[in-house]
Amino acid sequence: MQNDFVKGKLKCERATRIIPNIKTLLERAHARNIPVFYCIDEHLPLDTYEMKLWGPHAMKGTKGANIIDELRPSAGNDYVVSKRTYSAFDGTGLDRALNGLYDGKGADTLIITGLHTNICDRHTSYDAFTRGLKIMIPEDGVEAFTEQEHLSGLEYMKRFYGADIMKVSEIVNLFTRKS
Repeated sequence: MQNDFVKGKLKCERATRIIPNIKTLLERAHARNIPVFYCIDEHLPLDTYEMKLWGPHAMKGTKGANIIDELRPSAGNDYVVSKRTYSAFDGTGLDRALNGLYDGKGADTLIITGLHTNICDRHTSYDAFTRGLKIMIPEDGVEAFTEQEHLSGLEYMKRFYGADIMKVSEIVNLFTRKS
């Protein structure tokens, strides 16, 4: 949920509808001391594989790469992971960070939000799946350029990675039940 994807160069018109839902999920995660990872694009000009396809976007050090103000990270259990490919695991320290959580026991579940259901969310889900993580996707906390891309992304993650497709409210209820 970065400026270039919500308001800028690769604007997704449908992105604004999920902001309040993600904000609710963040607030509830913070209240439960659940770590939050902001996995953001920070491209370099040499990332030609994406630049040729999408044009320059979310370039490192630009306002377009910043997380939108409405969902800005807070101090405490929020971490920013910079990525240069679709998956939040590829070439980042996310795997190590997740494994180091909870006194070294590691995370067993990953809740994925943001853009795009059929691209970054899907590729990150694959890498989570291959690491044995339980995957939860709030269908009202992810979005894509079109409804068809959104729905096909959800179906793919459910069918091939066993992702639980839920509403943000259902996930928040799980936080409450685990107390």
